[in-house]
Amino acid sequence: MKDRILSLIEKQRTFFGTDTTKDVAFRKENLKKLKSAVKRYEQQLLDALHKDLHKSETEAYMTEIAFIYEEIRFVLKNLDSWTKPQKVKTPVSHLGSKSYLYREPYGVTLIIAPWNYPVQLQFSPLIGAIAGGNTALLKPSEYTPTVSRWISELIQETFPSEYIAVVEGGVEESQALLNERFDYIFFTGSVAVGKEVMKAAANYLTPLTLELGGKSPCIVDQDANIELATKRIAWGKFTNAGQTCIAPDYVIVHEQIRADFVQQLKAVVQEFYGKTPLNSEKFGKIVSKRHFTRLITFLQDGDIVFGGQYEEVENRISPTLLENVTWEDSVMKEEIFGPILPLFSFTKFEDLKYHLDQAPNPLALYYFSEDEKKQEKIINSFSFGGGCINDTVMHVANIHLPFGGVGESGMGKYHGEGSFDAFTHEKGILKQTTKFDLPVRYPSFKNSLKYVKKLLK
Repeated sequence: MKDRILSLIEKQRTFFGTDTTKDVAFRKENLKKLKSAVKRYEQQLLDALHKDLHKSETEAYMTEIAFIYEEIRFVLKNLDSWTKPQKVKTPVSHLGSKSYLYREPYGVTLIIAPWNYPVQLQFSPLIGAIAGGNTALLKPSEYTPTVSRWISELIQETFPSEYIAVVEGGVEESQALLNERFDYIFFTGSVAVGKEVMKAAANYLTPLTLELGGKSPCIVDQDANIELATKRIAWGKFTNAGQTCIAPDYVIVHEQIRADFVQQLKAVVQEFYGKTPLNSEKFGKIVSKRHFTRLITFLQDGDIVFGGQYEEVENRISPTLLENVTWEDSVMKEEIFGPILPLFSFTKFEDLKYHLDQAPNPLALYYFSEDEKKQEKIINSFSFGGGCINDTVMHVANIHLPFGGVGESGMGKYHGEGSFDAFTHEKGILKQTTKFDLPVRYPSFKNSLKYVKKLLK
């Protein structure tokens, strides 16, 4: 395994050294190849997502496949302008010169994908790597083995291994990859594993992007549109059985509307998934027995308002609302990553601040209110990666918004131009004239300090 990994890295480093990947036409050609390959393997990928995660075809297409097509379309449309040297201002002290920004690829990149959106979160960073002019080694998650197998076949059929290749396997393979030197690492996953990735990158001072998670709050104020809020919260929370890094982790509802919120949320869940969600073809399953067992322990915390049913053979847990939960309970000690939604209430801003201070810097924050002043106060009072006003999750689907965390929810951003930025280094270049020279900087120039002070004051 180590020999194969070393061989792949060496082949990719040699290929990158030919400068082939830097050619913009080459980048475009291979983005189109990737899109064609995903179209060719679309049904196999959709079937694999159903097998590994019980995603319905509609959900899988919307949240995994369509995302890739849109990203490639947008990058192809804009790549020429992104790759052109950008002229920037030059100060008067540099008379005769011009200044530019050049974008150059890092080189051999490693992209480690998670299991919750195993197609989208493998290929979306790859689009950035190709657009930036890099080579790439891909590491799909072992928790979605069917998807991993099809990704490996798709890549092997479409690209030479000296350009893009896949390394399948589990922790051992991931560790073997991280033991080697890459020019850039892109990791999506848990905070705990993210820390290990960052330690490994530090050995070679490798730049990296970490897309992590955290306990993303959802706040519903007393003036919110309850009917829309509950639909959008239920969709954001229970899509993919809650296994979404930006899903609402817990909800804080104004005390005056709490009862209405609970009643309406229960009705929405039944509307979405029927009276027995465990039998619904539209509702996903938990990815593994280990993850299922962890989530079941959270059902012991607080009181179940509705839901709480589970089925062990298929690792399925129904959408569940918990109340009377505290920050000392296990369900609030880590990101839930499942279809369990703890409920808190508030009456004033200080209540919100107390809750959000318990788990700072979440990847996302959602606020439901019709009051624009209160909306702006929430946006400016708390640090979080990104989010929505009067919606959940949808900010991630806007190609014009950079996506990424802050603090413990990650570092770096991508999507759209952000993906190109993530996989390129911005190189500043000054081009100086030879038609004349300003000798004031040279030690032989008399009274240079006086002239410099005049020039720069």
